[in-house]
Amino acid sequence: MKVILREDVPNLGKTGDAVDIAEGYGRNYLLPRKLAVRASTRNVKELEHQKRLLQTRQEKIRMEARDLAKRLEGVSCTIARKAGEEEKLFGSVTARDIADLIKEEGVVLDRRQILLEEPIKKLGVYTVGVQIHPEVVGHIKVSVVQE
Repeated sequence: MKVILREDVPNLGKTGDAVDIAEGYGRNYLLPRKLAVRASTRNVKELEHQKRLLQTRQEKIRMEARDLAKRLEGVSCTIARKAGEEEKLFGSVTARDIADLIKEEGVVLDRRQILLEEPIKKLGVYTVGVQIHPEVVGHIKVSVVQE
């Protein structure tokens, strides 16, 4: 039986793939769960149309992400924290702190989008990556100064 996958199926294929499978697997598992449709000429044409629509939508999202990344390049945040000897902070600056500061600049980001491997624990100027889209990473400057 030849089917077109509507969703990613582990060990079988990704969305949009046309695969040959056993009759029982398709009839009893994939088709009832709407994970796949039979590969008729109508379904193949519909799939191609859906792929074109998805591709244009993804390109638009990618362009918006690039614009946001360019906008973030000009953003610099200043965080005031108490510091002790050798410019070590009491506490640290985390991704959540940076996300809150960016929100004040008018850009709403989730803290998980901020690529901070470990919290900032010293005074200084840091360049922090921001994962806007799987293919687009922006950078912002974060200045940690003494309070």
